[in-house]
Amino acid sequence: MKKLKLILGSVLSIVAFTFIMDSCGDPQRSMSGNYEYETECMGVEMDGSQTVKAWGMGRNREDAVEQAKKNGVRDVLFKGITNGRQDCNPKPVIFEVNAQEKYEDYFNAFFADQGAYLEFITGEDGSDMHFSVVQGRKKYADQVTYGVIIRVQRAKLKERMIADKIIK
Repeated sequence: MKKLKLILGSVLSIVAFTFIMDSCGDPQRSMSGNYEYETECMGVEMDGSQTVKAWGMGRNREDAVEQAKKNGVRDVLFKGITNGRQDCNPKPVIFEVNAQEKYEDYFNAFFADQGAYLEFITGEDGSDMHFSVVQGRKKYADQVTYGVIIRVQRAKLKERMIADKIIK
C-alpha cells in the first residue's frame, strides 16, 4: 500500500510538472510578435528633414513596409520622435489634442494606400522610390514586422498642414 501511494504520488507530480511547463510556452516566441516597436531618430538633415527608423506590421512584407512608412510620418505629425539620437525634434508637427480624430476624413485620405503621405518621405539616399528595409524581421502567427529607414520632410509636411488649415 505504501509503495502504491509513493508511485501514485510520483506519477501525479510528473504529470503536474509537465502540465505547468507546457502551459508556459516559449516566452521569447510569444513576446516578440506582440512587442511594439517605437519609431527612432537616426539623424537630421540641413533641410529640416528627419531620418527615422519606423516599424510596421502586416500580413506580408509589402503590407508591413507600407505600414512602417505610414507609422513614421504619423509619429512625426502627432507624437514627435523621442527615441534614438537626440537630433530629431521631439515636438510633433500638430500640437492639437485629438487632431487625428477631429480631422478623421482628411487623415484617412492622407494615409490611404499610395496616399498623399508618400509626398513627404524619401529613402535614405534621397530618391523618392528607394528606402532601406531593416534586416531582422519578426514573425508572429500570420503577421510579420519590418522596419524601414526613411527621411520625413518635416518642413514640407508642416507647410502642407498649414495650407490645408489643419494647423495655423
